[in-house]
Amino acid sequence: MNIAIIGYGKMGKEIEAIAVARGYKISLTIDVNNRHELTVENLKKCDVAIEFTAPETAVNNLKACFAAGTPVVCGSTGWLEKMEEVKADCKAKNGGFFYASNYSVGVNVFFKINQYLAKLMSAVDGYSTSVEEIHHTAKKDAPSGTAITIAEGIMKEISQLKKWINEAQGAQEELPIVSVRQDPAPGTHTVTYDSDVDTITIRHEAKSRKGFALGAVLAAEFMKGKKGCYGMDDMLN
Repeated sequence: MNIAIIGYGKMGKEIEAIAVARGYKISLTIDVNNRHELTVENLKKCDVAIEFTAPETAVNNLKACFAAGTPVVCGSTGWLEKMEEVKADCKAKNGGFFYASNYSVGVNVFFKINQYLAKLMSAVDGYSTSVEEIHHTAKKDAPSGTAITIAEGIMKEISQLKKWINEAQGAQEELPIVSVRQDPAPGTHTVTYDSDVDTITIRHEAKSRKGFALGAVLAAEFMKGKKGCYGMDDMLN
């Protein structure tokens, strides 16, 4: 399998190492210094692209992949207000698109646990709910895409929580997300239910980027030759 890596930072290099170890060829590497090489012609030489860049570049990168007919796995966050636009462009160009807020298999298990716990807590009075996420200082978006996915899972089950806010405290219908930036920090996400009598906490702590990179490469394997829009549930199922 020939892979294009769009975004050659720490994650891009980790993805490259895992892909090569699994016997794949990196046919195209795009970073800030050679963005002019992100062309339809170059992308057509690749079976799949893996895109981990920044909020301001992700959408155009994805559209370039759709134009080339190259399935793309996206791990960039902070641009989700344009998700429907991206999905529409994918459909219009008969492209292939895989998105996850987090590619760690462990985190996706955590998402399931989080939603199940929220379902249980929805029937219990007296608890306040909050989310905390800790990432490295180079992460540009806050809250993290993972924290937003966690919050959405909670709000799906606890109807009185109508929206999340990126503050330590909120109104009764608001779910607080606290974003901490410190080094080193591959990523920690904690959900807390607190009452006058006890505290219930679940937490996922990443030890390195390897789990995220492996998940992205597994998604690339899944996407080879595919059209349409997919996510981690599709792959894991």
